[in-house]
Amino acid sequence: MSVWADQVPTAGVIELPPDVRSLDSIGRNHSLESALADIVDNSIDAGATEVLVRLVTSAGALRALCVVDNGKGMSPEIIDTAMTLGGRRDYGHQDLGRFGLGLKAASFSQAGCLTVLSKAEGASAVGRRWHQSADRHTFACDIVDESFADRQLRRDWRISESAGTGTVVRWDDVHAFPTNPDLADEVISRTVSSLQAHLGLMFHRLLTDGRAKVMIDVEDGDTGMAGPRTVLQPIDPFAYPVSGRPEWPKDLIAEINGTKVTLQCHIWPGRSTDRRFRLPGGAESWQGLYFYRNGRLLHAGGWEGVHAPDRRLQLARVAIDITGDVAGLFTMNAEKTRVGVGPDFAHAVAAARSADGVAIADYLQAAQDAYTRSQQRTRSRAKVMPPGRGIDPKVRREIEEELPLLHEDELQIRWMQFAGDDFFDIDRDAGTIWLNQAYRKAVNGGRRGGLNDAPLIKSLLFLLAEQIFHGAHLGPRDKDNLEMWQAILTAAAQVEKSNREERS
Repeated sequence: MSVWADQVPTAGVIELPPDVRSLDSIGRNHSLESALADIVDNSIDAGATEVLVRLVTSAGALRALCVVDNGKGMSPEIIDTAMTLGGRRDYGHQDLGRFGLGLKAASFSQAGCLTVLSKAEGASAVGRRWHQSADRHTFACDIVDESFADRQLRRDWRISESAGTGTVVRWDDVHAFPTNPDLADEVISRTVSSLQAHLGLMFHRLLTDGRAKVMIDVEDGDTGMAGPRTVLQPIDPFAYPVSGRPEWPKDLIAEINGTKVTLQCHIWPGRSTDRRFRLPGGAESWQGLYFYRNGRLLHAGGWEGVHAPDRRLQLARVAIDITGDVAGLFTMNAEKTRVGVGPDFAHAVAAARSADGVAIADYLQAAQDAYTRSQQRTRSRAKVMPPGRGIDPKVRREIEEELPLLHEDELQIRWMQFAGDDFFDIDRDAGTIWLNQAYRKAVNGGRRGGLNDAPLIKSLLFLLAEQIFHGAHLGPRDKDNLEMWQAILTAAAQVEKSNREERS
């Protein structure tokens, strides 16, 4: 029987270059939002003070996406390194990049073609292009014509110039862009909204302190005209107006392998409707640890072994800054969307203490108590029917969190063709509020609506008319209210429809 060997003998070396198909598989853990955050990281690392994310349309359809910055740009040698798979430069201590994969992984997770155009101080404009294709057999990268690169960099991107330097990252054949022009407006609206939420959260410190300004707009590629732009606003997940417990926040100090790590422990006020608390997916999923590096939020939520997720802990958020002193204790994935902790992390956090001797267990208990007290305030509110089909899931979650629910069938709000002009109809047997299809486009601003469209109107109707479905019969007061609501809402809907027809 062979005994264990501490050393593995070798008999030479062999070159094993990567398969060219590796371009097709990198960055698969990226979403559109996280991929663009990675590109924006590169711009900030390059010293950009302004970054523009631009969606480009042609013939009504979405065609391309560009990220433009006024950073220091790249020389021919540097752009070749940037476009090399695994190409690594000398990273500064403030740089967010580390792996030499970010640009390529982020881009090819979302697009079939990546073009980078750049100009550094004292250098000519330069461009490189990678194009994914089934017949690619080499890592040959296209060299973009210098005059084209120069013209594109000189376009009026409406961002501040910085000594004539900067970079344009262009994505063509974007996977998320529909080929049907009729869907373009909906996709643009959804994309801009999701980017506002994600980038506003991940870069909130940099946006707040003025280190960077990030904007989004849409260009009509046929005319070269860009529409109004959205300037991203910071979404600070710790910016509560008043603490959920007066004695918090507190800093707890944990020691991991002889290095001290500060845990900034916060408690949000209960039942907050602030968008910085009600983040996408619901507040419950955002409890836990928030890791920052150089002002950039890398990891948002989750307890990493410190505690199991618990709805009673949804007010608890802990900020941890990964500075140069503690960077070796944590690992960051290539997509810069998650921070890994070592096996000793949870034990070190359990032993952490504040200056006045408070432990992490005390903090978690305080957060649970704050949540429990906030829920007691709803006991005096009347129970409502559960919201059902036709009501946007975000609105449904908000209703379910704010109001106690009856154990009854759901209340639906749907559209249908009416014989008359009434705006709505009550079907108590079916548990449905029907809306007149004739007013649908007017209510939706001229757009075709989906099942969960018109969230504002439907929410108001739910709050207004939900009690009509209680009891076996409609009383005289209920009937009188229905007639009043019908008269006012129908008149308002007719005005909206008439205004819409005049504008069109």
